[in-house]
Amino acid sequence: MMRYSLFIGCQIPSRVPQYETAARAVFKNLEIEPVDIRQFNCCGYPMRNVDKKAFLLSSVKNLALSEEAGLDMMVLCNCCFGALKNAEHIMSEKGRLQEEVLEKLREMGLSYQGKARIRHYLSVLFHEVGVKALKKHLSKSYKDLNIAVQYGCHVLRPGNVTEFDDPVNPSIFDSLVSATGATSVDWTNKLECCGAPLMGINDELSMDLAGKKIKEAQKAGAQYFCTSCPYCQIQFETVQNILASENHGTEHLPAIVFPQLLGLSMDIEPEKLGLETNKTDITKIESYLSKE
Repeated sequence: MMRYSLFIGCQIPSRVPQYETAARAVFKNLEIEPVDIRQFNCCGYPMRNVDKKAFLLSSVKNLALSEEAGLDMMVLCNCCFGALKNAEHIMSEKGRLQEEVLEKLREMGLSYQGKARIRHYLSVLFHEVGVKALKKHLSKSYKDLNIAVQYGCHVLRPGNVTEFDDPVNPSIFDSLVSATGATSVDWTNKLECCGAPLMGINDELSMDLAGKKIKEAQKAGAQYFCTSCPYCQIQFETVQNILASENHGTEHLPAIVFPQLLGLSMDIEPEKLGLETNKTDITKIESYLSKE
């Protein structure tokens, strides 16, 4: 049994609850025990470019709590992962800012020594579970299903900080999707931003970025997006619903989070994966499954 403190962040429980629901169902099948630490707070990402000390304190408090529990941290959200890794990177250096953060933690009765590792759950599946072992837990396989994998930005860059995968030519997510029998297609714009950070600031540009990705994925023959980032999931669902309302007959490219894709191939019931919560119709994806 592998045990990790589970960091789900803010966006997943409030806007993409099916991500957590499906992840927990998959972890149970894989004998991964997610430990909930109720004192976890925001990863600090919203404050990163506004107040560096506030960002660091918020982020490092989570790391200190995981360290106190004697557990490495497993993160679902890409933005949270990037923020936590960035904070870890900054705290590895010595300076006045770092000392101020440590002093604030001491006032809370906490200490931070950088002992707890921060792992994205895809890394846990790929490196700790392993693709071969993962396949043994699958009872169904996808056939003739083409997937456009959406890595997201914060999990890959900056590469020397996140230490997740090759930021220019990543392969971990593709390999995990391929393990289910689905084909991860090679598509233009694969590593470009989905436009989510611009939504509400410059909607036109945000939708243009997402629209280009949708078109390129469709051009490559993809039938579904598969995401690991809640912001990307929200963006693809939101933009496609807006486009469909403005241009009737617009062809959707449904978006599914990876734990849902994986969970279906484990023969986990759709309701336990929260399929009905997705805002683009992904029910047809079950027709691509066949018994192993």
